[in-house]
Amino acid sequence: MLTDAIKETIQSAYTSLLDSKELKARYGQRLMIAEVARTLTAKNDQQDTPVCVVEAGTGTGKTIAYTVAAVPVAQALEKTLVISTATVALQEQIIYKDLPDILHHSDLSFNFALAKGRGRYLCLSKLDAVLQDSKANNEAMALYPDEQQAQVDTQTLNVYQDMLTALATGDWDGDRDAWSQELDVPTWSRVTTDHAQCTGRRCANISQCCFYKGREQLSRVDVIVTNHDLVLADLALGGGAILPDPEDCIYIFDEGHHLPDKAINHFSQFSRVRSTERWLNQGINVLAKASSQLGNAAGIGRHLESLPAVMESLKQHLAMLFNSLESMVNIEPDRRGSIPAYRFEQGLVPDALRAQATELMMQYRRMHDALDACCQLLEEAMEDAEHAIPKAIAEDWFSPLSMLRGRAEGNYSLWSDYSRANVVEDPPRGRWIAVVEAASGNLDFEVSTSPILAANMLSQYLWNRCYGAVITSATLTALGGFDRFKMHTGTPEKTNYAVVPSPFNFAEAGELVVPVMSCEPSDVEAHTEAVIDMLPELLNSQEGSLVLFTSRRQMEQVFEGITLEWQQRIIMQGHYPKHEVLRMHKAAIDAGDGSVIFGLASFAEGVDLPGLYCTHVVIAKIPFAVPDQPIESALAEWIESRGGNAFMDITVPDAALKLVQASGRLLRTETDSGRVTLLDRRVVSKRYGQAMLNSLPPFKRSVA
Repeated sequence: MLTDAIKETIQSAYTSLLDSKELKARYGQRLMIAEVARTLTAKNDQQDTPVCVVEAGTGTGKTIAYTVAAVPVAQALEKTLVISTATVALQEQIIYKDLPDILHHSDLSFNFALAKGRGRYLCLSKLDAVLQDSKANNEAMALYPDEQQAQVDTQTLNVYQDMLTALATGDWDGDRDAWSQELDVPTWSRVTTDHAQCTGRRCANISQCCFYKGREQLSRVDVIVTNHDLVLADLALGGGAILPDPEDCIYIFDEGHHLPDKAINHFSQFSRVRSTERWLNQGINVLAKASSQLGNAAGIGRHLESLPAVMESLKQHLAMLFNSLESMVNIEPDRRGSIPAYRFEQGLVPDALRAQATELMMQYRRMHDALDACCQLLEEAMEDAEHAIPKAIAEDWFSPLSMLRGRAEGNYSLWSDYSRANVVEDPPRGRWIAVVEAASGNLDFEVSTSPILAANMLSQYLWNRCYGAVITSATLTALGGFDRFKMHTGTPEKTNYAVVPSPFNFAEAGELVVPVMSCEPSDVEAHTEAVIDMLPELLNSQEGSLVLFTSRRQMEQVFEGITLEWQQRIIMQGHYPKHEVLRMHKAAIDAGDGSVIFGLASFAEGVDLPGLYCTHVVIAKIPFAVPDQPIESALAEWIESRGGNAFMDITVPDAALKLVQASGRLLRTETDSGRVTLLDRRVVSKRYGQAMLNSLPPFKRSVA
């Protein structure tokens, strides 16, 4: 329960922070503090995990609210507070700005640290191997052979030597983000590792391991800042692998509207047919070298010798699979120039393909089991100085064999899923075949399986295990309710839902304009021409403006069709990296010039352009999802099968949420002002339009 002691600590912390910073209390912020504190202290042995879902608009001060409320609760309960974000930008803001500021200005006492995965840290064993042999006898493979790295050149070797020197002098801690220069993917991937390849406590470099040093720090702090992907990865490994055990954690998911999509991506699986054939070939070569060096020490030879035949058999079955998919999947591009995925209705896989999947599953099981036996022997050798396999050789070969084991396990899971896909599930999994282009330029088939909703996974791995959780974002409701969020996340039955008001005076600061247009976006060509004609009249050449498109093709056509005078003022996504687009735009405004950004979905969310940087947001059309995406199509099919209306139940709420996010680019501080122009008359002409308008911030409206 919310004891008087906890309540007093929270009130004192909030009051001292406001006084120190000479701020006034915000009504929405106070409400959020109360909701979070009340929910997290409500747990008893008979209740569900306490979960609080809070939609808090821009300007509420969410970080202050959940930190001031949750830190005293976590400390009183002796739990670790884990603050998770979806983006690096917010993660860095919290760790480097917000938490130090709260610690300095409030009377709270807590310490905090940033948690990152293995892939963000240098692996000393990998670095040693590269420096000892520029060909790096560690036989680590890229995800696909098409991505294989070239031999290490002299310039890159110098970078690696600089890394070793910086580690030795204490000038660097092995964190990729702390390295003084930009590191490209090939350079970094040679000297980092992952869960499959890491030998953990058995590694000869464990006492100097950059990742484990960072992980040990996590056990000594009150607050851990991380990202959704790392939280999900830790939970999938059973919890406690990277972060503390979920039962000992209170999670705060900031940017929480991303959590369901992140979970779906995390629990999806895919494999490419031709690329898998190629890495199997590479794996056979790796095993030949391993057999030569390891011989039959401790009986490892019989496992190694069994593998080439299994892998050759897999290659043959994959070749047959490729031929089957060629006859099944249409590889002709559509009008957008892309090849639509072939989706299995209701997730049901034809008998012939299931038979192939069953054979592949059994072969991958044999491959995995043989590699697992090898890896177990190597692990024993790394711990036992008297083992028949010398420790140094075991360390050399664990990483490549464990990598192969991980790939065999992943493919086993995929084909196991396909082999039993003859019964309709509720909800079904999405299963589809996509045509992809390999680096070689040849076409390949990508076989995928994915949950269509994150609800079951989040219930199993998160809600049923953690001590408590808070999910917050400026956009969690759709069309005024939490129904969409509940369906996607599966939050517990007794979850507390709240919407707290933004401090912005939307009616005075902003205006929503829906101008007269003679066409709707369903007439693509006419709508594009209309946008080209209207933009010069709508935009002010002296202002900072953001024009948002849902289609790259339309964005490019509008840019090409608009006058040269306006083209020179426009900075378009794709011409420059996102960070450079924003830098150039701000520089132009700072110089007293006008500037216009043309952007797609990534500019409709998470982009902060306060004040004069953005006084006009133009939205080309309602951001409806592309209807042929496999997961969305499978979800729509399931909704229809249950008697629902997929368009009204899924498509419209999703689009309404994205429309709110896009319009949210306008007001970023309490002193901002401007207008949002929507070039889509469907909010007026369609029956769902009024509900969409009502879900937007309460701007003054000018709807023609």
